[in-house]
Amino acid sequence: MKKIVVTGGAGFIGSMLVRKLLERDAGEIHVIDNLSSGKESNLAEVASQIKLHVSDIRNYEEIAPLLAGAQTVYHLAAIPSVPRSIFEPVPSHQVNVDGCFNVFRAAHAGRVGRVIYAASSSAYGDTPVLPKTESMAPNPKSPYAVQKLMGEYYASVFYACFGLETVSLRFFNVYGPRQDPNSPYSGVLSIFNRCLLDRKPPTIFGDGEQTRDFTYVEDVAELCIKAASAGRSVCGRVFNAGNGNRYSLNQVWELLQEIEGVRIPAQYGPPREGDVRDSQADTKLAVEELGHAPRFSLEEGLRLTLAWYRQSVLEAPTRV
Repeated sequence: MKKIVVTGGAGFIGSMLVRKLLERDAGEIHVIDNLSSGKESNLAEVASQIKLHVSDIRNYEEIAPLLAGAQTVYHLAAIPSVPRSIFEPVPSHQVNVDGCFNVFRAAHAGRVGRVIYAASSSAYGDTPVLPKTESMAPNPKSPYAVQKLMGEYYASVFYACFGLETVSLRFFNVYGPRQDPNSPYSGVLSIFNRCLLDRKPPTIFGDGEQTRDFTYVEDVAELCIKAASAGRSVCGRVFNAGNGNRYSLNQVWELLQEIEGVRIPAQYGPPREGDVRDSQADTKLAVEELGHAPRFSLEEGLRLTLAWYRQSVLEAPTRV
């Protein structure tokens, strides 16, 4: 049976990817996660169908035998936060750069077939041209953006120098079920959903007119799987993994209020250091060469996400 490894597989993107792989009966699924931000509960109903290894990608000796012999490694493990990389740059670097290098090194040593690397649209920075195309020169504005860009470079070099097949996918503001809203570094849409259910105003940093290419998590997981089976012509390269649209934070909060049938004016705070103003993916290359075909509109994705948060709140212990 084929061996598939998902690093960060207990996170909200990773746990969706695990489910999609199981739906396809892709092989024996191994999850590597240190559970610092991922949760075993994210994999609860599929726990009997996978092998969870509570391991840290910063420990090469620990993860190397877990990757050895895998057909595909999906490398999603990271500390995915611009603000945290500014306030806590050392652990972010250790995970996002040192840990990433360990994964590529172990994959090469263990004769892994292909590594799919979760890169980030933050590499583009604040370049004024929209949409963002893969041919643009990177312009990172935060340690996190630099760290994820370094991972892209390592992916390319490991293919060019060592023959390890790699594909880098630049994720654009992924949202959906199981995204944790309880951290100060949480994704904005997870916070929006929790505020909506709690009937509390969210705090939007800046004027709320900054735009993002919000991409539903299921579309991202599907693209990861397509990248793993694409021809060798895609190896060593970078592809945008967005939806191809952009919406302001004010528009998204307005739409969520309409879906829920409530009016809760947002509060506003100062802009956050390291945030970009506008982001939108040009998905032409991913569509043509990877078969990218996003299925979920923003409203569809928001409705599904809100329904999941509502159910998770109902099932959660009473908060005091």
